[in-house]
Amino acid sequence: MATYRPGVLVDNWNEDSCLGEDLLKDFLHKRERGELLTQRINRLQDNLLRKIHLSVSKDGFVHFGDTVMLLNSDNKPSVENPHGMCGSLTLAINLDELSIFSPLALQTLHGVSAIKSVAPVGRNTFRILSVDGSALGEPIKYGQTFGLGTTGGFSDQMLYLASDHKSFIRFAKKSYLQQVFLTDELSYLTRWQAAFLDPQLRLEHEGFPVPANSKIIITHCQTNRSLAVPRNFWTRSYFGREYEVICHTFLDAHKAEEDKNYWEIITGDPSDEDSTMIDRCNHSLGWIRKNESCEDTE
Repeated sequence: MATYRPGVLVDNWNEDSCLGEDLLKDFLHKRERGELLTQRINRLQDNLLRKIHLSVSKDGFVHFGDTVMLLNSDNKPSVENPHGMCGSLTLAINLDELSIFSPLALQTLHGVSAIKSVAPVGRNTFRILSVDGSALGEPIKYGQTFGLGTTGGFSDQMLYLASDHKSFIRFAKKSYLQQVFLTDELSYLTRWQAAFLDPQLRLEHEGFPVPANSKIIITHCQTNRSLAVPRNFWTRSYFGREYEVICHTFLDAHKAEEDKNYWEIITGDPSDEDSTMIDRCNHSLGWIRKNESCEDTE
């Protein structure tokens, strides 16, 4: 049998009542300002996964000011990397746990990774920035410096793709090679160059416009190392399993870059603003295969 009835007030009942009222007021105040954890997570997801329309290239080249995706195209497992992931990957913002719990959403998003999604959204679209005074709309040329910026779907701040020499405190977590990260300050660490794919013809193409949706090499100006996805190092993020992005030049026996360093600057489809050139190529390839199968049956 209970010693006291349910209505009897014991111990620090007044303090407990005041504490409950304060907690309720604090909850309502945070909800009005959108500072609850669930609200921040929903806001991050809405911005990072917001559909983005890519810029359309009318002349087939990449221009300053274009909104594009950086695609590491499909490759097959090699002898050195038999368990590497196959399929196309895109460069994207890496969302970790600190980004979720921090009230400053974009300022804590300093990681990048390669993801399987090839749909243009806030987290995997970048803008080509001019760092040498070139006007917006001018084509980028091989050997010309440029910047890569992303807003992550937000509108108040831009982060810039950067890299720096490997040190005891700054290195890639999985491969221990040169790290690639995002920063909110423009500097020489945020400058990149595009190089022609074939090293034997690289010098002849210096100064020519960079074609869109074609394989190129993207090199960091400060360290002279190329952007790469090894594909055998993966990390956990809020969106699941993603692949590490580093700055390292992988060379084969002929002193040419391997497919880990191959990138394509993807633009929008001029015939459909809601799709990209990837969708257009896949649609054309599927149409060709369908016609070949029909001819074989005949």
